[in-house]
Formats: sequence, structure tokens, C-alpha cells
Amino acid sequence: MNSGALLGNAVPPLMITILAWVAPSLAGPTLPFGVRIPAARADAPVIAEQRGRYRWRVGAVGAGLIVVGTVLAATTPLTWSGALPALVLAVCLAAFARARAAIAAVKRDEEWYRGLRQGVVTDTSLRTEPERFPWFWSLPALLVIAGTAVTGVLVYPSVPERLAVHFNTSGYADQYATKSIGSVFSLVFAQVGVSALLVVVSWFSFRARPELDPARPADSARRHRRFSVRAVISVLLLAACADLSMGVGAWSMWRVGRLSPALVLLPLLLGLAIVVGIAIRTGQAGSRLPAAAGDGAAEPDTGVVQREDDRYWRGAGSLYVNRADPSLLVQKRSGFGWTFNFGNPRALLLCALLVGVPLVLPLIAH
Repeated sequence: MNSGALLGNAVPPLMITILAWVAPSLAGPTLPFGVRIPAARADAPVIAEQRGRYRWRVGAVGAGLIVVGTVLAATTPLTWSGALPALVLAVCLAAFARARAAIAAVKRDEEWYRGLRQGVVTDTSLRTEPERFPWFWSLPALLVIAGTAVTGVLVYPSVPERLAVHFNTSGYADQYATKSIGSVFSLVFAQVGVSALLVVVSWFSFRARPELDPARPADSARRHRRFSVRAVISVLLLAACADLSMGVGAWSMWRVGRLSPALVLLPLLLGLAIVVGIAIRTGQAGSRLPAAAGDGAAEPDTGVVQREDDRYWRGAGSLYVNRADPSLLVQKRSGFGWTFNFGNPRALLLCALLVGVPLVLPLIAH
């Protein structure tokens, strides 16, 4: 197996391990591993203990699986490119669920919410004076799509009649199709579909219900504004990088006849690095942004804590299911960005469309 194929086998599980290791740092202090806690308990020993154990498990087991999987991929004819990331992801999710359960158990046993005033808060200015959607940052994706399409038109006459449309992990073509508009421009159609879907998701998430802290509502509203803009920008830049990867794949189909896994992965890695960098600087819901608005004066604490709502988060705390909540998307409990309200039928329909359209597009193209 060549170095490109080895890179293709090692990079996806490595990225999953890195993202999983970073994830606990993105959540606010009142949501360790997706467990809602009072701010006064943010320094509880069990939280630091579980964070350390989680990162040790993710780092050690993830690195071990990557090494073993890469060696097996290099020494056996079996393909591990799909199984290895799935296995690493399963390990990371299991470690997260274990840490979450341990914190939730201590929270329950010690009755952390006993005697506290719980509440929710809203800021009407987020609707009357909303932030503008950052449409400008969709231009890189549009330019990449346009460049790929124009290149396809120019090289179309010289494209071979039997066109390579799929490549194995070593970069060699293993499926061919007859030259046609659909086959030649299949990746251009994919670029349009992926970018459109990411823009749609960004637009809906930009208007999702904010998670404001009733203890400091004004400050959390300011954080939410900056978080929403930065998160959408990161998604739009990721779309451009994904389009660039598909553009590399299209050029390989048209002119080269062989795919370089490293060249395809490089733009995607750049996009993920942008998302992770913005996430680390911003934090989920703006939790890593400075507390003061600029003059150094901290907002006084109202004495109200956020409502304890763990019962709506299922599994490892990653699935939000609340039939009484009309929201389509809500902020994640861990990681960066938003997730669907799986208790809302409209959200389920939107999720089905987002998953189904990318699966249908290649069939239409061919």
C-alpha cells in the first residue's frame, strides 16, 4: 500500500481522536460532558477527575487503534478505511458517556440543584435587532464551484469516452462510466449540493433559539451573537474547503486518471482546522469569549441558575428530544454548533432532507 493510501487510512481516525479530545474544552463551565450543573459546582472534583480520565482513554485507545489499524492496512489486503474511523468514534463516544454518567451520578446523589432558583431568560433584541447573516463568507465556496465548472467546460472535449468515476484507497480507478454531462460534471453537482445544504443548515442554525444564562443575561446574549456569526463563518469556509477537495477529485477524473488521497484530504484538513480554531477561540455558545463587554465591568449575578433540563438529552447527551419545544435546532451540549430537536416532526423532515439529498444526487448525476 502506498503512502497516500496509508495517509487516507490514518488521517480520518486521527482527526476524530483530536476532535474528541478537544470537545470538553469547548463547552461552558455549567455543561461538563453535557450535564447541566449550577455555576457554583463548576469546580467540583469529579469534573476535573472525569475530564482527565476521558482524555487519557481517548488519547491512549485512539492512538493505539490508529497504529494497529494502519499497520494492518499496510500488511493485509483488507480495507480498513471505513471500519477504523467507526471504531475510534465508538471508543470516544463510550468514554464520553462514561464521564457523563459519573458526573450525573454525583450531581444526583449530592442534590446540586436543591434550594436553587431555576429559570429561563430571553432577549427580544436578538429578534428585533438580529445579527446579519454573513453571506459574504459564502463567496469562497461559490468561486470554487464556478472555477471547477468552467474548468470542466474547457476540458470536456478532451475527456476520455470511458471516464474514471471512482477510485480505491490507493488512488487507482476501479469504476468507469460513459462520458456524459452527468458523469463529467458529477462532482460539480455534488459541490452545489453540499454547499447548498451547508448554507441551508447555517441559515436555520443562525436563527435557532439561543441558550442564555439567566444569571448574566446581557453578557450571554452578547456572547451568543458573536458565537452565531463565527460558527456560521466556520461552516461556510468548511464548505469551500470541501468543494476544493471535490475539485481536486474532478480534475483527477478529467485529466489524470488517478487520485492522490493526500491532495484530496489537504483542503478538508484545512477546513477542519479552521472550524477547530474558531471553536477553540469562541467556545460553544461563546463560552470562551471574554466576560466583559469592553469596559471591564462584569455584569452582576442575578442569582438565578439555568433550568435543569437533562431529561431532554438522550443517549450520551447528544440527542435532544423535546416535543414541547418548537425549535428546529438547538445548541449542542458538547462540541461546537447546533443539533436537531428530534422531538419536532419538522426538524425530522429537515434532517431527512439533509441526509437524503447527498445520497440521491450521485444517482441523479449518473
